[in-house]
Amino acid sequence: MRKVAVVGVGMTKFGPSEKTQVEMFAEAALEAIDGSNIETRDIQALFVGNALGGFVEGQFNIAPLLASELGLSADTPSNRFEGACASGSVAIRDAFMLVAAGYHDLVLVGGTERCTVMGTPMATRTFAMASDSRYEEFNGITFPGVFAMVAHLYSQKYGIPLKKLKERMAMVAVKNHKNGTMNPLAHFQKEITVETVLKGFMVADPLQLLDCCPFSDGAAAIVLASEEVAKKLTDKPVYIRGVGQGSAGPLYRQKDLTVPAARVAAAKQAYGMAGVKPSDIDVVELHDCFTIAEIVASEALGLFEYGTGSEAVERGESQIGGRVAINPSGGLKAKGHPIGATGVAQAYEIVKQLRGECGARQVKGAKLGLTDTLGGDLATMVNIIYGI
Repeated sequence: MRKVAVVGVGMTKFGPSEKTQVEMFAEAALEAIDGSNIETRDIQALFVGNALGGFVEGQFNIAPLLASELGLSADTPSNRFEGACASGSVAIRDAFMLVAAGYHDLVLVGGTERCTVMGTPMATRTFAMASDSRYEEFNGITFPGVFAMVAHLYSQKYGIPLKKLKERMAMVAVKNHKNGTMNPLAHFQKEITVETVLKGFMVADPLQLLDCCPFSDGAAAIVLASEEVAKKLTDKPVYIRGVGQGSAGPLYRQKDLTVPAARVAAAKQAYGMAGVKPSDIDVVELHDCFTIAEIVASEALGLFEYGTGSEAVERGESQIGGRVAINPSGGLKAKGHPIGATGVAQAYEIVKQLRGECGARQVKGAKLGLTDTLGGDLATMVNIIYGI
């Protein structure tokens, strides 16, 4: 396999937008192409993550439309990837494999999604479609409900009083909102306090409003190149060192929701391919769709021992400048969560961090970064390790 590098990245501001999914993607993609020192005609394939386009804009087969919007030629294959919230990362992984295998030299990968126009009822309905329709969606379970169960199970499993766990979960929200204030592309750019989180209205006990990430609009894109091509295009290539993807069935088939088997499997693959350990990672963008999700993910990824993730947050170990910086972009919690774009936006942040281009939120000396993206009811997990 050949080495594969990211040579350019692009991203729109996340949050409510009046632009279409095609318009948002074109904005991010052209930025990535321009930053790669190539022309659109140089792109050999287009892979895009998009989960809800059919419901929001009545447009499922969006990839060829995006290719046309960018002026790509008719012989450029364009594919849409759907892996629920992990759609963008699934697209990156597949593009990486094709470039590594020598089939393509330059691939544009991205994600785009428009969620805010749906409103809460439709968004809740469509998001639930990423769970099991027979036993979960049918019985009214929602993703806040799933992670509320995770919080209760975690509290009981490790003997952490629920009140204390809620305070530590609130600290996750506070940290990520603070990071979001330093990210001009973040959906939320306002600091909050633990008290503010704990006074919020209850969504699914014990999750309160500010424990939950928002629906967002936005797009992100990256350009992948073979090592030989990358060295001709940029003096700051960021290499994909390892990738992993795991799968799991519906919740009732999963043994322990606090330790998602698909994530453990995906992380093992990525670490193994990269030849690194969790302790080698400097910066992480992980799937904090809910504050408890960041805590359990940090443990399954091996960043903290099982049962200690919430204590690590309280000690400041996941802050910028801490033991390992988690979600310096603001994460899904503050940066926002436009479903199909999320995994690519995580890649955008890691690449910028490894290039030293993140300004006030820069993680000093970062050389190795990890992305973690979750899709559906803990069913699809993708981990990707980047390095310089």
